[in-house]
Amino acid sequence: MVMSMTGYGIETFHLDDLTITVEIRTINSRYLDFKANIPRSLFDLEIEMKKTIQTYIERGRVELYISVSGSRLEERSLHVDWDLMDEYVQQVEAIKARYQLAGDIPLSVITTMDELLSIKEEKQANDELHNFILSSIETVVKKVVSTRTSEGAFLMKDIEKRLSFIADKVSHIDKRKEMVYEEYSKRIKKRIESHLTEELSFDESQLMQEVALLAEKSDITEEITRLYSHLEHMKQVMSQAGSIGRKLDFIIQEIHREANTIGAKSVDPSISEWIVQIKSELEKMKEQVQNIQ
Repeated sequence: MVMSMTGYGIETFHLDDLTITVEIRTINSRYLDFKANIPRSLFDLEIEMKKTIQTYIERGRVELYISVSGSRLEERSLHVDWDLMDEYVQQVEAIKARYQLAGDIPLSVITTMDELLSIKEEKQANDELHNFILSSIETVVKKVVSTRTSEGAFLMKDIEKRLSFIADKVSHIDKRKEMVYEEYSKRIKKRIESHLTEELSFDESQLMQEVALLAEKSDITEEITRLYSHLEHMKQVMSQAGSIGRKLDFIIQEIHREANTIGAKSVDPSISEWIVQIKSELEKMKEQVQNIQ
């Protein structure tokens, strides 16, 4: 099963009075790049969230968004530092007695003192809630995998079509290379004969040397052999399951290298044109492979 690195999934879940929305987006990335946008109360679950996603996704940028609404997750409570409050009141009364002051302590003064009164958020999240959150993430990531798998199948069909086109052009080049030497020999011979005079004779050995020199400089037999090997290797990798994107990218680079060498050696317009077509298809394949896990 080959997957694309582009996927999306979203779903809303309910637990008692809680409403939990989980959204996952995945895009192209060389490695697994995980980013969580979650409430602070779930920060301690982030590592477990990543582990859950890694079970299904090996490569790509994964963006996880979780929103939670409801009273169960967090409750606020007012906390009073009674010991400090007692000491504060005692000291105020002592000041009043010492300086013979009258009046009560205004309540507004006490309520503005953070050291005396504070509002704290107490986490009520328990194992049940944590397990529910992780289970919800697993449900959504499975939907993401489904979309990535569908996209991956589409990409593979497109790559297979382009690979078949390239294999066909390589076959044309392979058949054409022998004809090139013969045509070059005839062309050189005709050119020499057109410049001969009655006093000059045709040197067959010189012609053969010229053709042999061309054959040595422009021999592409090894490159074609390696191209066949790379194409076969790519078919084998494409039939494998799991993460194959990097392998395919490497093979495409090798095919491109051999095509460049053939293009540099070519003295034949037909072969040069086929090489241009092959390289064009390789560029399109490279773009597709970049998005395969």
